[in-house]
Amino acid sequence: MSTSAQATNSQLRIVVVGNGMVGHHFVDQLIEHNTSVGADNSALHISVLSAEPRLAYDRVHLSEFFSGKSADELALTTPEYYQQHKIDYKLNAAVTHIDKVAKTVTTVQGEVLSYNKLILATGSYPFVPPIPGNDQPHCLVYRTIEDLEAISASSKVSKIGVVVGGGLLGLEAANALKEAGLETHVVEFAPQLMAVQVDGGGGRLLRSKIEALGVKVHTQKATQTIEAGDVCRYKMCFADGSFLETDMILFSAGIRPQDKLAREFDIAIGERGGIVVDNHCQTNIDDIYAIGECALWNNFIFGLVAPGYTMARVAAAHILGGDQTFLGADMSTKLKLMGVEVGSIGDAHAKTAGALCYTYENQASAVYKKMVVDSSKKKLIGAVLVGDTSDYDTLLQYALNGIDLPEHPEALILPASGGAKPGLGADALPATATICSCHNVSKGDIIAAFDGGACSLSDIKSCTKASSGCGGCSALLKSVCDAELSKRGVEVKKDICEHFAYSRQELFHLVKVGKLQTFDELLTKHGKGLGCEVCKPAAANILASVWNEFILKPDHVSLQDTNDTYLGNMQKDGTYSIIPRIAGGEITPDKLIVLGQVGKKYNLYTKITGGQRIDLFGARVDQLPEIWKILIDAGFETGHAYAKSLRTVKSCVGSTWCRYGVQDSVGQAIELENRYKGLRSPHKLKFAVSGCTRECAEAQSKDIGIIATENGWNLYVCGNGGMKPRHADLFATDLDTETLVKYIDRVLMFYVRTADRLQRTSVWMENLEGGLEYLKQVVIEDSLGLGAELESQMQVVVDAYQCEWKTAIENEESRKRFRQFVNSDKADTNIVFVEERQQIRPATPEEKASFTQQQQAKRIAVELV
Repeated sequence: MSTSAQATNSQLRIVVVGNGMVGHHFVDQLIEHNTSVGADNSALHISVLSAEPRLAYDRVHLSEFFSGKSADELALTTPEYYQQHKIDYKLNAAVTHIDKVAKTVTTVQGEVLSYNKLILATGSYPFVPPIPGNDQPHCLVYRTIEDLEAISASSKVSKIGVVVGGGLLGLEAANALKEAGLETHVVEFAPQLMAVQVDGGGGRLLRSKIEALGVKVHTQKATQTIEAGDVCRYKMCFADGSFLETDMILFSAGIRPQDKLAREFDIAIGERGGIVVDNHCQTNIDDIYAIGECALWNNFIFGLVAPGYTMARVAAAHILGGDQTFLGADMSTKLKLMGVEVGSIGDAHAKTAGALCYTYENQASAVYKKMVVDSSKKKLIGAVLVGDTSDYDTLLQYALNGIDLPEHPEALILPASGGAKPGLGADALPATATICSCHNVSKGDIIAAFDGGACSLSDIKSCTKASSGCGGCSALLKSVCDAELSKRGVEVKKDICEHFAYSRQELFHLVKVGKLQTFDELLTKHGKGLGCEVCKPAAANILASVWNEFILKPDHVSLQDTNDTYLGNMQKDGTYSIIPRIAGGEITPDKLIVLGQVGKKYNLYTKITGGQRIDLFGARVDQLPEIWKILIDAGFETGHAYAKSLRTVKSCVGSTWCRYGVQDSVGQAIELENRYKGLRSPHKLKFAVSGCTRECAEAQSKDIGIIATENGWNLYVCGNGGMKPRHADLFATDLDTETLVKYIDRVLMFYVRTADRLQRTSVWMENLEGGLEYLKQVVIEDSLGLGAELESQMQVVVDAYQCEWKTAIENEESRKRFRQFVNSDKADTNIVFVEERQQIRPATPEEKASFTQQQQAKRIAVELV
């Protein structure tokens, strides 16, 4: 597919072979240059050759494909973006020939392209061990979206899956199989998981945490053959005489540089593979560069995306006349594998001569931390973190910048007792400190951006791209920005708005301690002015969280936003949706019939939601009370779909019906939904309960997720879908129902007390000092002595529950609000529907205009008669 005109003689012709993450980043660097010099008169003609049938996508988050993320959502670019910037791109265009003298490349389709500069960004390929039987059907690899589609197809006809390889990629692949619903095993040749990144102690803990999630781990296993199985499709026979039966085998035993082109056309290759490059990422052939996982620098292949991005920037700069150089890269990494936090920095195995180690292990909390320091105990040279990576950013800055350690270095990884934990403030970082490794943004770059006119954190993100890659630096970036703004005399406030000099958390405590029950009381005692669209809904939410009074009481109604005011979600045409509560997704045939009758009577668009409820769209505001009355008489309640509160508790059918279920997930879901259905919170809440580890209810993508085990319930917290998906963290295991409810009470009420306005539980957790471990201490260990108080406050909310629809229709004053016009009972004629797929939908502006013209014509005709 070609998208631009041929290059002119005056243009520098650049051909990029490969359009993975690094290849695309290189193109982005050239686009930025084109833009800076004027795209219409660009001196560059850029051609991109992708061997895959699609443009660049995010390989780092490939496993999210199995939790619902589409190929389009994983995409890093679009055809439109390349077309806009006059990038000539071709798909399914593997290169088969390089003519180094004529400076041309030939694609598999036979097309010949000439170049002045050739960039090899061919990446890597998955290593498949030479095991007899490894080429049979359902023996797959994990690298591309097409691989994922093959895995997905295989998983539909398989029950058990095995991943060969227990490294970083292997555990990512295991997560993919688990997400696909298979009983999952990991087979690793080494004595431990992730042997490159973590030490023995960290590996032991990592194994226990992975196994607690239902993945079976087999270490020190060398597969000899893959044969036909007796029970499953295949039998993996190991060197020690044991075997493992499986239906699918997924090889993820490491990568190899994709250097085939270089080998075939006499470009220098390292002894163990990889295209040899210098500090400018140039090969031994003039005008040919190599970047990313195919490139070998100083006899080293860099298998992370951040070093590849750095290579892309260096190569682009060199081609454009710059003087940047590639001098290696930090291979430290922080990641989350199946909800398990893992961090590795520098010399994690303490191989440096004279290295000393500080180790902290808490088996009860499943946390392992190790610091490696030099012989003087002044410099940090490595670290391993498993189960809690909250100290990662601080330790990384000590290591990267050679900052002297505090007098007692061990305090950096030990839990804080009493006073504050020794941290590393933004002021202690040198200007050279790298804040964002994905885009190579230093503290000095951020200061320069402020000098150049940036005035806020969002400005910094926009002009430097910091935190727009993996996002792991977001907390550190904010800290640096806040410190720099303070130095410049800019007050960094947490005030909720100009009317209250308090954060949401502080307002919550003022309401609770002061027993304030109205906004007027709060404003009189602690605020000024009349309030605004920010503080009024926030105060309404806080008052509801503490006292749970009817939100349409005269004291509260003026604070609510439109949706809360009318107890329904307003749609684009001014109508409202109606979503009754269907606890746990369980519904009787009689109730289904009532919903059908209501939809038919009022001609409502009807849809089943993702949260196991039924949504009725298109009701006029004056129709809401009469529809609610019908539903309430049939036993329904409001589903609170309009509120910042509990929306749904999704469930699978559990042990009652499913042959895999080990607990009654539906019954548990109904109990939990009925308990928490009246809780107002800083943002919406979603729960799910799965009856076994096959996870059909998708509990690990919810604010509160519960998964049944043989011994009780595993509790997950602070996950979410949406714009920025986040897996929930495993919080506690094998809980009885009483303990489960106690922990949920405490987590939710602590969130309600301490979260910022409109803050999801996932963001709250990420911003909570001490993160998951701190939350466990507060909830499980009751470290703040708040446990009983949090439970008591939750019980107040539970006891005060009322169906807001029912209260509204029984109150004559409230019913008066549900009229389209104050002085008329007529309906709104601006609401126009058209029929599509045998249901209604809102008319488009063009359809409305046509309808209005027809109505006018009819009126004139009537008047003439």
